[in-house]
Amino acid sequence: MKEDRGLLEAIFESSLWRGRLISILAVIFGMIGAVALFVVASADVWHIAVLTYKYFFAHYHPENFHEILVGGIIGAVDLYLIAVVLLIFSFGIYELFISQIDDAEESEVGNKILAIHSLDELKDKLGKVVVMVLIVSFFKKVIHMSFDTPLEMLYLAGSILFLALALYFMHKGGH
Repeated sequence: MKEDRGLLEAIFESSLWRGRLISILAVIFGMIGAVALFVVASADVWHIAVLTYKYFFAHYHPENFHEILVGGIIGAVDLYLIAVVLLIFSFGIYELFISQIDDAEESEVGNKILAIHSLDELKDKLGKVVVMVLIVSFFKKVIHMSFDTPLEMLYLAGSILFLALALYFMHKGGH
């Protein structure tokens, strides 16, 4: 049973409840950012594909072709992952603060991947993708490094071990 409340309280609570709709800005601009990143990453992959075509058919042979190729692809994967972070963020904010997405509930894929029921669940999903972004960024940086001393190689091995442990614990925590 609802208690009687005063006019001022009713107006304030109604305004407060409707104020949650400001989060639609985060949803809209998160989606715009995701689309922009998907387009830029796709353009990067297209550029790599054109460069590969030139390498094989137009006799364009830059000295560091393999580094350009691998670096470009890894950079695109990094951008795609960041775009996915923005997508998950946008879907999560929308479902938590605005409304459930009816199309996602009817879809087998959307219901599993993008269903967000609490801020902790959103944080967990975003955290996993952010860790993957960091791993890909690390891999991108390591490709362009030179290792001259045994100590530097030991540092590389240690960092790979820590990344593997992070992935293990991240995966173990999900079960």
